[in-house]
Amino acid sequence: MHAQQIPSGFRQDAHGRLVPEALIKPIDKERDRLVTLLVDRATELNNELADYKAVAFGDIEAFIELSAEQYGAKVGGRKGNVTLLSFDGRFKIVRAVQENIAFDERLQAARALIDDCLHEWTQGARPEVLTLVNDAFRTDTKGEIRTARVLALRRLDIQDPRWLRAMQAIGDACQVIGSRSYIRVYERMGDSDQYQPISLDIAGV
Repeated sequence: MHAQQIPSGFRQDAHGRLVPEALIKPIDKERDRLVTLLVDRATELNNELADYKAVAFGDIEAFIELSAEQYGAKVGGRKGNVTLLSFDGRFKIVRAVQENIAFDERLQAARALIDDCLHEWTQGARPEVLTLVNDAFRTDTKGEIRTARVLALRRLDIQDPRWLRAMQAIGDACQVIGSRSYIRVYERMGDSDQYQPISLDIAGV
């Protein structure tokens, strides 16, 4: 579909209508100029950030390979996470990989085993476990299971065989459906051991 050709002396409004420029109020023209100017600059910054991200990830990966080849050092951490420090310790860059996890049908088997335990335990003195379990399996506003809270159940020190089978089922039900890599840049605060982020988010600057 071809874009509509706008005749000289006209502008197209938000409804697609052609409006003579002479009929457009000066304040509307000034608003349009301001919005267009800011959007153009935002687009430039967006492209610059995309370029920076590509270069940063590429350079970090190249450094990791260089370190492994020349020194046999494993720079990367768990699942690709890595922290790099400048020589003077003033700056720190963190590359992290965040996995997106979903549960398959085996989560229902885990819930059934947990319910068996809870049915028996409610006669005892474990109300805190009941609260934790109910909270973990409560869905969020999108109707999805709260992944982190379900996985947190596995940290509870409960040795009931049914509970242990349920925790195994939760582990088996975990499916990594994707991952997202990101970098964060930090600067040390004075001579302390605390670092503050150098924000690349417009809301944080």
